[in-house]
Amino acid sequence: MAVEQELINVAPEKLTVDNVSKSFRGRQGMVQALANVSLQVREGEFVCLVGRSGCGKSTLLNIIAGLEAPDGGQVLADGKPVTGPGRDRMVMFQESALFPWLDVMGNVMFALKLKPNLNNQERREVARYYLKLVGLEKFAHANIHELSGGMKQRVALARALAPNPRVLLMDEPFAALDALTREQLYGDLQRIWQERRKTIIFVTHNVREAVCLGDRVVLFSPSPGRIREQFDIPLPRPRDINSIALAGHSTQITQALKQYLGTPAAEVAE
Repeated sequence: MAVEQELINVAPEKLTVDNVSKSFRGRQGMVQALANVSLQVREGEFVCLVGRSGCGKSTLLNIIAGLEAPDGGQVLADGKPVTGPGRDRMVMFQESALFPWLDVMGNVMFALKLKPNLNNQERREVARYYLKLVGLEKFAHANIHELSGGMKQRVALARALAPNPRVLLMDEPFAALDALTREQLYGDLQRIWQERRKTIIFVTHNVREAVCLGDRVVLFSPSPGRIREQFDIPLPRPRDINSIALAGHSTQITQALKQYLGTPAAEVAE
């Protein structure tokens, strides 16, 4: 297969979460993390899941990734049940989880082991493409400890994109970064999404972040985790997280989330 063909964006699959429930055993007995959650994600859509810690949004992401199995219900990817991890669904976590013994290029190429149809030279070309996409082509041979937090997350993003997944699952990937770095990455992620049109499911507790990035914001409430309301975000891209229009949508969603959580707005709006 030619490298050019490998880089063609495959039309992202539609995801269906059908009546999914999940419980865990805690110190005081069983805790239900999710209760009868259903969600449709359209092809190429950017969906943000919002709610405070413990509302089940990360659990749902893990179930979609195939890292955990639901107790009830199912997840369908392009009509087929998700029964385990697959390279069609790549995950990016809050921590970059890079291998410190590999340089930047080595970390991205590691993900391409999932593409057995490529030889080593073709993997290198694909890795260079994605490093350029995230603005790190000049740091291909840098050591991981030499990178800033934002640069590490860019490497993690390139690594997640390199196998050309149909769906990118992002679990609070910018939460540990400073505000200025986050704002820069918001712009980068919007640009990459517009270029590659991946289906993205993005978990966050930050309402403004969700409005800045998502086509749709899905509100979760805890005990047990349920979807309470969904909001379409019609703002044009690229979006500025400090814009007045974005602030208006954020305020509306924050007020709705307050009603479901019984929580002061400051705890969910950030």
